[in-house]
Amino acid sequence: MRRQMIFAAASWLALSLATTAAGAQEAQPLAVGARVDGRIDAADTRHPEGYRYDAYLFEARAGQRLEAVMRSAAFDAALAVHAIEGDGEPLAFDDDGLGQDTDSRLRFTAERAGSYILRARTLGDAGDGAYSLTLSERSPARPAPRPSGIRPGRTVRGELTARDPETWDGRPYDAWSFRAAEGERFAIALDSDSFDPVVRVGRMDGGGFDELALNDDGPDAGLNSRLVFTAPEGGAYIIRVTPLEAGGEGAYSLTLSEGPEPLPTQPIAIGDTVQGALADDDGKNANGVPADAWRFEGRAGQRVRIDMTSTDFDTYLELFDGAYNSLATDDDGGPELTNSRLTFTLPADGAYVIEARAFSPSTGAYTLSLVEIEPEAAPAPLAFGTTLEGEIGEDDSRDGEGRGFDAYSFSGRQGQRVQAIMRSGDFDTVLRVGRATGEFTALASDDDGLGEGTDSRLNYTLPEDGDYVLRASAYGPEGKGLYSLELIDRGPQPQPGSLLVGATARGTLTEADATAEDNSFFDAYHVTLKAEEKLTIIMVSNEVDSFVAVGRPAEDGAFEVLGSDDDGLSDTHSKLEWSAPSDGTYEIRAGTFQQGQTGAYALIVEKQP
Repeated sequence: MRRQMIFAAASWLALSLATTAAGAQEAQPLAVGARVDGRIDAADTRHPEGYRYDAYLFEARAGQRLEAVMRSAAFDAALAVHAIEGDGEPLAFDDDGLGQDTDSRLRFTAERAGSYILRARTLGDAGDGAYSLTLSERSPARPAPRPSGIRPGRTVRGELTARDPETWDGRPYDAWSFRAAEGERFAIALDSDSFDPVVRVGRMDGGGFDELALNDDGPDAGLNSRLVFTAPEGGAYIIRVTPLEAGGEGAYSLTLSEGPEPLPTQPIAIGDTVQGALADDDGKNANGVPADAWRFEGRAGQRVRIDMTSTDFDTYLELFDGAYNSLATDDDGGPELTNSRLTFTLPADGAYVIEARAFSPSTGAYTLSLVEIEPEAAPAPLAFGTTLEGEIGEDDSRDGEGRGFDAYSFSGRQGQRVQAIMRSGDFDTVLRVGRATGEFTALASDDDGLGEGTDSRLNYTLPEDGDYVLRASAYGPEGKGLYSLELIDRGPQPQPGSLLVGATARGTLTEADATAEDNSFFDAYHVTLKAEEKLTIIMVSNEVDSFVAVGRPAEDGAFEVLGSDDDGLSDTHSKLEWSAPSDGTYEIRAGTFQQGQTGAYALIVEKQP
């Protein structure tokens, strides 16, 4: 990204402009057992998500159990532990875990020996003032007691406290045991007015808990948990009562009941297409929704595709194994938006059940088909900086839409921006990226992003460290021929600069700039505003079709757009009039309406009277 700042003579342009983004704050050493008194103020680092923080460096042993407590009468306190290598998702986080208004208590168990960063921060983008912070070592975890027994038809009452044994991530739990025969079904209800409960079912394996199923909320039970569980084999099972958050404690009730009868099944063979209909007098699934169940036999490693279409309702598919453990679901993966398509590789020989229903309770006719498709070829490794030649042919793997594709694997780190470019003179190209584990699900895709006809350019920021798969495919099932593919490491996302209201920024969009979700390039600027402060934001360019947006990071890390404009000033120039909803720091993005455009622009931000 290349930026120049200019200052015009006109009064509405004549304010100074800060050009540097906030850098990483130097961490202060903090010893286990120490207490510090600190203060959050305007001089502290502001994270792109809006909060301010102080950073502390501490050392931990592998398996060491630590507790950090942050108290403040001035603001809503929050604590987060981060790996020292980067600024990604925290390893642990707490907001109100102390159970005393807005103070925080974070419990953390170090998975490895080494250095960690503790951030003492505000919860949101507002607040400053004094705080106290302590970091202490917790005593070794209590050994798990022998689980209490629970029988079908009973309701038991218990209480989670700080004296209970804890999960690896610091959540207290109670354990209850029951016995089941193979295929026996149970309904489990966990209710609490004191904390957000999560029910987990599993078996003990070598001293560890092997989780088989869980439920957090409902359905139709608010924050309470409801789970229908089918025992895959005879033996003893464990129910764990846990809170959603590490600080959750209090009373609860747990009910174990005989589960609802499974839906009666109809036979379907691989290769069949059947006609069905949902009616008001149909059987109900475990959640009380009208559904049909179809049973088939499969073998380990067999790859199947299930299609459900209807002109009467929005379809929904769920695949179960013979013990009614859910394996996969799909809502709108099929053609024409509201039809379903589920592609899955069967894990074992045996029976499987397809549940066919509507996304929301509805009735009407549907068509269901079950076919076998070729197993996917293993992805070939692809290094950054490599350009290779490939070919889509008749013998290539086929995706759920019947399109031929080649798959390539690469490894990346959280926050890394990757770019893939696919060119072909023989067919319309498409690129998709997904995680390397489990069934392939596209995290991002691109069709014609290169802006040169039917070639593709996919820009994507990796959400976490790990292995990924890049699929190079044709746009349609008939596409085949030669292609070239290049994988590029674009480094981390550029951080926003700072902009004072009343200033003009001149910049140039380049291929090295940040990319939006639609793969268009943008430059970002931070502005600090008061509630109801009104702005006029203008972006002009003779080289790109201007698009301006203002927003802030959402809780999930995505960019929340609060206002945007494309052609408000003229055909290719933008003008946005916007009011800040609250005090805080906002991000203005100067970008383009179309993918692939680069060029010079001017961004003008002025305060309305």
